[in-house]
Amino acid sequence: MYARRRHAYFLLMGTCLVLFVSAWAVVRLWSIPVAVGMCVVAMAIPPFAAMVANRRGPDDRWWDDPSGDPKSDEWWDELDGKKRRNNQ
Repeated sequence: MYARRRHAYFLLMGTCLVLFVSAWAVVRLWSIPVAVGMCVVAMAIPPFAAMVANRRGPDDRWWDDPSGDPKSDEWWDELDGKKRRNNQ
């Protein structure tokens, strides 16, 4: 899942760069408004790419999943209020 998200991120960011560079290297010679429009589209791509790259997949470990270390999991559960600490 991570590789798929990484490829999607780089594809989106590559598209962003191609739009921006081609807008001011080529398209501006024929139409400034179209070049500005291409830059506006390129400006909207990075936030969307970040959401795609940071999306949690169904098989991904989430922040509150157990880590496997019982002491650490007990400590985090205590901080989150999931379990009460036994006073011995």
